[in-house]
Amino acid sequence: MSNQVDHQTADVPGRTVVPQEGDRRRRWVRIGLLVLVLALAAFPLMRGQISSFNYVLQVFILMFMWIAMSSSWNILGGFTGYISLGHNVFFAIGGYFTGTLLVYYGLSPFVTVIFAGILATAVALLVGLIALRAHGPAFIIATIALMLMTRLTFDNWDWIGSSNGLSLPIPEFSQSIGKIPMYYGMLVAAVGAIALGYRVHASKFGLGLRAIAQDEIKAEVAGIDTRMYKVLAFGVSAFFIAFAGAFWGYSLFYLRPSAFLTIAIAADMVLMTILGGKGTVAGPAVGATLIVLVNEFAIATFGSTPLNLTFTGVLLIIVLLFFPLGIVGTLQSRAADRRARHLAAAAAPAAG
Repeated sequence: MSNQVDHQTADVPGRTVVPQEGDRRRRWVRIGLLVLVLALAAFPLMRGQISSFNYVLQVFILMFMWIAMSSSWNILGGFTGYISLGHNVFFAIGGYFTGTLLVYYGLSPFVTVIFAGILATAVALLVGLIALRAHGPAFIIATIALMLMTRLTFDNWDWIGSSNGLSLPIPEFSQSIGKIPMYYGMLVAAVGAIALGYRVHASKFGLGLRAIAQDEIKAEVAGIDTRMYKVLAFGVSAFFIAFAGAFWGYSLFYLRPSAFLTIAIAADMVLMTILGGKGTVAGPAVGATLIVLVNEFAIATFGSTPLNLTFTGVLLIIVLLFFPLGIVGTLQSRAADRRARHLAAAAAPAAG
């Protein structure tokens, strides 16, 4: 029976070509991404040949940070469909965990960052067991409450400097090589978050998450342990956010709750993901890159004024008008429509 099906498929013009073209396209995409990562890794070697190098380096650090955070958030908010406005709690955990270990024990964040990610994941699993009992707006409110309670705790915790903040020792390498180590740390966070998102998306686990996003009741009926899947997604999504938080706090040389625990930071993760394409692998990276570059252009042009925010907001609205599913999501949808039309056109002569 299978041989008959394969023979029939092979006889239809275009049927065997499309998968080959898809494999070829994916192979070239992987090669392109590898070249891009190698180019970004080599960028600091151009230090003496680029004017305003430190400014460009800082823009890249911000870009990598937001890519790591939005890509991680996408595992829960994009794949699973649960909108969280409290994921910056794990951003703060990463910054404060590595920062306090540096201040009190002299341990470098480059050594302790992995443990910050593990701690954030463990906290996220525990929080997920409680918060994910809620659905829809109730879950969103629960995550906002998590962020506000964490902010209140940090504001009144003397050991970590409370609301006054905690000064970090200036790194020994700060005068000689500037922020290049931070650049590489954030690059690892960004690449790791995208790779994790890809692995989750391509796995059976990711398929279950997308089923939950489509219809949680039907997913349960189909035999998916929706509660376990959601909690695991919550935990996994925290790791690289804490990773990015560790390097962000170290780059500031000063920790304070307002640098991590504001609704604006949580909302930016959501906005970047939606703009790029919620539920896609590349979408959050595209959205984060676009918003960071637009913000930098607006600040350079208009300064830190309300006009800057207005310009950014209008541009984002225009983008979403033309790309209602986000940039990557809309492009993928249009490509799928073209493939469907191609297959239909190829099958029509055979049917006739």
